[in-house]
Amino acid sequence: MFAYAVRRILIGLAMLVVMTLITFLLFMNNTTASVLASCGKNCQPEQKAIIAKTLGYDAPVYVQWGKFLKGVVAGRNFPDDPALVADHPELVAHCPAPCLGYSFKNSNFVWDVMKDAMWVSISIAVVAFAIWIIIGVLLGIIAALKRGTWIDKVIVGVTLVIFAFPTFFIGQLLYVFLAIKTGWFAIPTYTTIADGGVMAWLSGLILPAVTLAVFYMAGYVRMTRAFVLETSTEDYIRTAQAKGLSARAVIGKHTFRAALTPIVTMAGMDLALVLGGAPITESVFNFNGLGKLAVTATREFDLPINIGIVVFLSAFVILANVIVDIAYAFIDPRVSVK
Repeated sequence: MFAYAVRRILIGLAMLVVMTLITFLLFMNNTTASVLASCGKNCQPEQKAIIAKTLGYDAPVYVQWGKFLKGVVAGRNFPDDPALVADHPELVAHCPAPCLGYSFKNSNFVWDVMKDAMWVSISIAVVAFAIWIIIGVLLGIIAALKRGTWIDKVIVGVTLVIFAFPTFFIGQLLYVFLAIKTGWFAIPTYTTIADGGVMAWLSGLILPAVTLAVFYMAGYVRMTRAFVLETSTEDYIRTAQAKGLSARAVIGKHTFRAALTPIVTMAGMDLALVLGGAPITESVFNFNGLGKLAVTATREFDLPINIGIVVFLSAFVILANVIVDIAYAFIDPRVSVK
């Protein structure tokens, strides 16, 4: 098992390196817009050249990529051009590892800009994930066990209606009726655990997390129901029932365990997706997360911020896949770990 886990981690690291190269080829082939956005409308050619040299945009893409990888591992200096360093040594700033670059628009290192937004997005994603997994899978199992009854029809019908509503509508509905009009929930604000404790952190995340969770939960209800119904028709399930195993044992040990493999696959990908895919929810509740930061960076042509977010989310997706692959070995004994 240890060797299998190490192999998956090494493959994940190799994929991450390739992903950073692809990102640089896509973003850094033309940096004119980013230089202009950093400099302003009345920027002179000399100023453009200085900004490009300071940020390293004048170097070939493969050189920029190599410096980026070095910064992630060991840190780097800005500017790192020898001529600029010799002329203006007082301007040199060291970016410690993991250095994802320097944002000229924010006059700060990318990691320092991202880290506060990162914890906001991670908090929303984790709480939303817990809600949609627990409730979605549970309702899916109930719908499968009560197939054809009114309970099954109500669960499937309600989830289908919820799935049809856009995220911003659900968010505004919850915000207006549950927080503003009724006052059942406090106005959502992000509070760190260090500042307010677990309960203050959790209470501020409930409405944004539920907004994301109900959308994904609808899909998990239908997916779990379908997989449980499909697994229930397998021969080994009928064999277990014929041997006299209780319904709880058949469902928990055989049916659900077999249906869990595709659910775990989707859960790992969806958790990574929701981490960077919630700009609408963050905007509705005025949370400064990665999604909102990515929208702002794109609008302002802040390439270093965009690259940092893409690399971070890519690392999270790859990590989620590695965890899912390792989880397979525990869920499904047919998976080889040699």
